[in-house]
Amino acid sequence: MSCKEQRTIGQQPLAESAGLGRALIGEEEIAAVTELLRNPERLFRYRGNEPTESSQLEKELQEKLGVKHALFVNSGTSALTCCLVGLGIGPGDEVIIPAYTYIATASAVVNAGAVPVIAEIDDALGLDPLDVERKITPYTRAIIPVHMQGVPARLSLLRALARKNNLKVVEDACQGIGSRYNGDYTGVGSDAFAWSLNYFKVITCGEGGVFFTNDDTAFLRGVYQSDAGTPMWDSGLKGDLHVPPFSRAGYRGNELNAAVARVQVQKLDAILDHTRHLKQTLLTHLAEPVHYSRQHVDDPAGDCGISFAMIAEDESAARRLSEGLAREGLQIGTAYNDGFPDRHIYTYWDSILNKRGSNHLNYPWGDPSYKGQVTYSKDMCPRTLDILSRCLRLGIQLNMTTQRMQEIAEIINRVDRAL
Repeated sequence: MSCKEQRTIGQQPLAESAGLGRALIGEEEIAAVTELLRNPERLFRYRGNEPTESSQLEKELQEKLGVKHALFVNSGTSALTCCLVGLGIGPGDEVIIPAYTYIATASAVVNAGAVPVIAEIDDALGLDPLDVERKITPYTRAIIPVHMQGVPARLSLLRALARKNNLKVVEDACQGIGSRYNGDYTGVGSDAFAWSLNYFKVITCGEGGVFFTNDDTAFLRGVYQSDAGTPMWDSGLKGDLHVPPFSRAGYRGNELNAAVARVQVQKLDAILDHTRHLKQTLLTHLAEPVHYSRQHVDDPAGDCGISFAMIAEDESAARRLSEGLAREGLQIGTAYNDGFPDRHIYTYWDSILNKRGSNHLNYPWGDPSYKGQVTYSKDMCPRTLDILSRCLRLGIQLNMTTQRMQEIAEIINRVDRAL
């Protein structure tokens, strides 16, 4: 594929600014939203048995991913919360999450009324199965693997560990839309999973999320969590299930966002074909590392290809690699330093580390039903901090070309050898 050919995906010119799905927002998305605005009676998702943008998006995603249920909601955080509440996780429970993820993962656990337990990551930059096993207590109900920057977590080990300990697995695929594991889309083989359609994600509608599960009861409970009015608007929702409705939050997605998301889903495969090709080009042209190792990728074929990470042998090497790359015109900083703050690291989660709830009772930690003894501190995950202090990451964007990836590989090779 030539550099010129890589400047477009389908008929859509690639934006010069960095980005994935947001770089491809064009006439198709504009037309979808305009059509809705010309028919304002279509702006509410519940219109009897008439298909809506939200319901059609859900159906299209169910068919594409091979999952039984999908619910479009207003954010990835809401989608994760629906996963947890859908599976019956709440007050008195603990949920293990990685020390490297956005605070939304922890917030969803708190939203459900459960207590987040923070575990180390390993060289895959995802949950370390060994530390997860160490963190399991009698109160642990679930674990949340996070597919950071499009790279699938160590799902085989984590799922096996969950089965062994009778735990639920909720996958946070918010940064890994379209990622796969052993041929299936990530999430499909677990109890529930979530996507985020935030502006910064692989595909976007500005803001939104999707809750997925194959469990009928979990889905219905997640729907109740998302919209207290659902039983009134959708009387046929329950089917043969005997799940009494309850009233919780207001996560209902809106039709304008759903219309944009439907268009973006149609571009997903082309986006990932492009980014995977770019990353493979980079990997092919990289020499054997001297002063760094590559991020472990459990399933390279399922990687979204939207990032490349290298882990230097020590902090000094990381700093010198970063400085050398900068001199060559390649700005890559370490993930854990003052110059490049990465707020996906648990040390930035003050509300969690201080166990600060929304009122003086400090729920969920202050809930009388919680009998655990979770403690937090900024140095509680030393291995995570060590790995991230040595980690340099390159974001792979749609406006990059195969030629640029070859150039980047040559720069990395040259700087690594020169150390």
